[in-house]
Amino acid sequence: MSQVTDGLKISETMPYNRSKLLIALGSNMQSVVGSPTETLQNAIDSIEKAGAVVRAQSRFFRTPAVPANSGPDFVNAAIVVSAPWSSSEAIARLHEIEASLGRRRKARWEQRAIDLDLLAQDDVIRPSVAVLRTWMDLPLDKQKEMAPGQLLLPHPRMHERAFVLVPLADVAPDWVHPITRESVTQMRDALSAADLEAIVPME
Repeated sequence: MSQVTDGLKISETMPYNRSKLLIALGSNMQSVVGSPTETLQNAIDSIEKAGAVVRAQSRFFRTPAVPANSGPDFVNAAIVVSAPWSSSEAIARLHEIEASLGRRRKARWEQRAIDLDLLAQDDVIRPSVAVLRTWMDLPLDKQKEMAPGQLLLPHPRMHERAFVLVPLADVAPDWVHPITRESVTQMRDALSAADLEAIVPME
């Protein structure tokens, strides 16, 4: 069921006939299928095999680990897919693909063979405007200590991460965040020049 609050669409359980999903991908270590680049491509293929249609795929980018000096550089990318999944179903499928590629969740911001983040589903806000705003405004030191324990949409940190927004601008530059009301391009361009320069496309 969905409702509208302050002009924003909120949905917790509504299934979608076919919705648009924005997904971020990252890897900074060898997986069961090979290098980070090979792992990301395998994950994209697996998402399609699971029933999604990949509408757009970004270039691959080399990006520094976050926090700084916490591990090897990442390879990051973004895709736009359409799929007949609810947000909960989408997360479940992404986690299954991560597990098949060797992902084991032990600590936050750890090195990882694969990371698949559901950034957004259409303009859905989940679970509520108030809860999402709280996590969007969480200070960095608290981010290291706390995890939400529930699915949040859009991803509460996407608006401040160059390694997300630079690839996403390749495939969904005009998508508008339902809370900030800014497009992907606007959110990317609001970041510091140093953050943006650290995201380097791979040949």
